[in-house]
Amino acid sequence: MKNVALVIMAAGIGSCFGGGIKQLEPVGPNGEIIMDYSIHDALEAGCNKVVFIIRKDIEKDFKEIIGKRIEKLVPVEYAYQSVDELPGGRKNTWGRTKPWGTGQAVLCVKDIVKEPFIVINADDYYGKEAFVKLYQYMTTEMDVDAPVYDICMAGFILSNTLSENGGVTRGVCTVDRDGYLQRVTETYEIQMKDGELTACDDEKKQVSVNAGQYVSMNMWGLPPKFLELLEGGFAEFLDELGEDAMKKEYLLPKIIDKLLAEQKACVKVLETGDRWFGVTYKEDKQVVVDSIRELIAKGIYKDELFS
Repeated sequence: MKNVALVIMAAGIGSCFGGGIKQLEPVGPNGEIIMDYSIHDALEAGCNKVVFIIRKDIEKDFKEIIGKRIEKLVPVEYAYQSVDELPGGRKNTWGRTKPWGTGQAVLCVKDIVKEPFIVINADDYYGKEAFVKLYQYMTTEMDVDAPVYDICMAGFILSNTLSENGGVTRGVCTVDRDGYLQRVTETYEIQMKDGELTACDDEKKQVSVNAGQYVSMNMWGLPPKFLELLEGGFAEFLDELGEDAMKKEYLLPKIIDKLLAEQKACVKVLETGDRWFGVTYKEDKQVVVDSIRELIAKGIYKDELFS
């Protein structure tokens, strides 16, 4: 077995554990949360370490409620995302309180992760197929020492990632005939209205999307040297903030899109037919509960997930 770590971005979990925190809403029959299903599927696929990216202020509660359970199954480590943890001695002179984005989150594991790693969001359900395909690619095809960054991505079908309760943001992908990513564009307010898909760009202008095209759900397979790139890129990002310091984010899709444009990365898109679900809106919770119940009925999961 080759080493592949699972890195879970969980710093967005609220500081008060309990009702209202969407990442901790029980969705399984025995109180399981969405994160439990991702960890289960990653371990089943072959991952042999879990790294949680959290904030220091939730450390005690997180370890008590989540960490201690998972430590019984697999080695667990923690990285801590802070709005004040900046490279090269830089200071948070902007007074920003919102985290700097997924790129900074993943950068937090640079002293912990030395092996290829799969990165996911804490509050998304990805399905078994994506973990299997990423693990297989990373252990049989990925060249961690390639002169360009050898990356893989779970390619979800857009129609499988929508919410019935409002618009969603997705990284809409352009993929060539050989299955390699050419572009990934953050696209907002994607939803089905009167049988027609609508979406807009970051300037709120309407853009065209297709129900059958691939989207990124922030599920990437990355080589360890990608972390070195993130550090330098984050420093450049901060130096170019200008007047957008309170809103601009250092995001994985935009970082990878820039690498593609500069021909510094090669990204294999691994199609998954599984249906994504998550609690984007509070009304989504029942959909997630029903979906988990259906997967258990089909025998995809046991009633007792980790039994």
